[in-house]
Amino acid sequence: MDPIKPLVRALPAYTLAALETKIKLNQNENPYEIPADLKEEVLRFALERPWGRYPDFVPDEFLALLAAHVGWVREGMLAGNGSNELIQAILAVTCGPGTKVLIVQPTFTLYKLLSRINGAEVVEVLLRREDLAYDIPAVCAAIDENEPAVVILCSPNNPTGSALTLGEWRQVCERAPGLVVADQAYVEFGGDCVAPLLKEFPNLVMLRTFSKAGTLAGLRVGYCAASPDVAEQIAKAKLPYNLNFFSMAVAAMVVRNWHRFEPVIARIRSERERVYAALGNMAGVRVYPSAANFLLFETDRPPAEVFRGVYDRGVLIRDVSKYPLLGNALRVSIGTPEENGAFLSALRATLGA
Repeated sequence: MDPIKPLVRALPAYTLAALETKIKLNQNENPYEIPADLKEEVLRFALERPWGRYPDFVPDEFLALLAAHVGWVREGMLAGNGSNELIQAILAVTCGPGTKVLIVQPTFTLYKLLSRINGAEVVEVLLRREDLAYDIPAVCAAIDENEPAVVILCSPNNPTGSALTLGEWRQVCERAPGLVVADQAYVEFGGDCVAPLLKEFPNLVMLRTFSKAGTLAGLRVGYCAASPDVAEQIAKAKLPYNLNFFSMAVAAMVVRNWHRFEPVIARIRSERERVYAALGNMAGVRVYPSAANFLLFETDRPPAEVFRGVYDRGVLIRDVSKYPLLGNALRVSIGTPEENGAFLSALRATLGA
C-alpha cells in the first residue's frame, strides 16, 4: 500500500450496491430497448468484420458523424468509453498540485473523486437550499475568488435534475479563466444544449453520452465537443483504441436513426411529468422539478426506511441522502408506464398513503 498516494487512500471509492429486483429504477437508464431490426443490422456488420483487427486509430468517420449530429467541427470531437473516460482525460491534462476545480454540490460524485486523485483542490458551491437550483451569482463569485483551472457543471444536474439556461452558461464561460466543462449527459430530456456556444467560447467543453437517451448504457459510448486546440490536448490523456468497433458501430447506427429515438425520449418526458404530478399529490412528499429522466423527492420518513419499503415491494430506487443538502432525499429513474405505476404503488404502500 505504501506506493499508493495517501490522498487516494483517504478517498472513498465510487461504488454502487448490486441489488437484484424485479423493477430497476436506480441508475437513470433508458427502459426502452433499441428496435430489433437495428440490432440485427449491427450484428450482421459484426459477423462480417474481422474481430482480430484493431479499430481505426482515429475513427474519423464516426467523429464526423458525431460532429454533424451536434453541429460542430470534426477536429473538435473526441469519443470515449463513456463520457466518464473523457471526464478523466480532461482532469488528467488540467489538474495537479496547486490547481483548483470548481463544482456545485450536490452533483455527480466522480468530478470530485477524479479531481482529488489528480492532486487538485476542489472548490464547492452549493445549489440554492430552497429549490436545489443553480446559484449562478455564487458560482461566478467563487470563480472570481478562486480562479479555477476547470469549472464542471452538470446540466441537467445529477441527482437533482436542475438545469442551466444558455444565458447562465454564457455568464460562467465569460467569467471562467480556465475550462468550463458542461456535462450534458441528460440534455436530450430537457434544459438548454450548449452546442451553440462552442464557437463563441473556446474554453467550453461539452460532454454527451449515448448511455441515457441513446439506450447504450451497456456499450459505454460518450463524446465531447471542444475547440480543436483543446480537443488535441485532451486526446493526449485518452487511451489509444479506447472504443471497440462494435460500440462505435452501434452508436453510429443510433445517430443515423435518431428520428426513431425521439418518440421514446418524448414518452419518457411525458411519463416524468405524470410521475411528478403523482408525487406532488402524495401527503408528506416533496418532489423537485427535473429536466432529466429522473426525479428527486423527499418524504417525512427516514430515506433508508423508504428505500427499503419500496425495495421490498419489488422496485429499486436510489437513496441519495448522503449527498450534501439531500439528507432526506431519494431519486427515482423514469421507466415504462408500468414500472412507474409499480413505483408509485410501492411508495404509497410504504408511506401508508
